[in-house]
Amino acid sequence: RMETDCNPMELPNNTGFEEDSDYRDFEGTDVKDMRLEAEAVVNDVLFAVSNMFVSKTLPCAEDVAYINVETRERNRYCLELTEAGLRVVAYDFDQTDDRLQTPYHETVYSLLDSLSPAYREVFGNAILQRLEALKKESQS
Repeated sequence: RMETDCNPMELPNNTGFEEDSDYRDFEGTDVKDMRLEAEAVVNDVLFAVSNMFVSKTLPCAEDVAYINVETRERNRYCLELTEAGLRVVAYDFDQTDDRLQTPYHETVYSLLDSLSPAYREVFGNAILQRLEALKKESQS
């Protein structure tokens, strides 16, 4: 068995929606813990919404987690996170409505982009600021 050094700083910083089986947990199994995925999703975009957190009321499992999000427009949603992606399952925190047939989004970015113009603006500005910083770095 070949040993390799792995620097965690070299790993890509993403929200983990890849179907890549190289992303395995420490036991070497292929099961993803959706609570960890949900925490990563929240940490990625929290700066661009009013409030966002993993639900402590709705059950998290290996294959599903729920995220509450309040947009800057003050609209509340409960999101379901599964291997299929993210989708709105209710229009309030810690709720699910089986009658809702909302589409899955591959990323939290596309989901929030469809729900919140203010998110789109804040996220876009953050990208522009980062690009400006990179431009200044390359000029010095």
